Amino acid sequence: MRVVIARYPFDLTKDGVLDSMKGVTPEPVTAESVTIGRRRYPVKQVGEVITRQDRRDFSSGEVVRAMTRLGFTCHPHPEAVPVFTPTPPWTASEHLGAVAHPEG
Repeated sequence: MRVVIARYPFDLTKDGVLDSMKGVTPEPVTAESVTIGRRRYPVKQVGEVITRQDRRDFSSGEVVRAMTRLGFTCHPHPEAVPVFTPTPPWTASEHLGAVAHPEG
């Protein structure tokens, strides 16, 4: 499949990407990522490996679009995922009620 990354056309296949990423150790995921085989890689790392270009020359969106078209699963930025925030032991209304109606 022909894709354009950093203004350059590339003919990529799913098998070709799998072969290119074989033996490549994933870097820590701090932004968008893509699952290739059983591993999750940062999209910028994948783009750099498959295009042999500096990762500053292309956007993560270009790689996400290409990987999605090839059938890989892409994941959003980790901070875009809702984060669990524990509820305090008291609610705001209970706290305000205690302040508004002090005992003693």
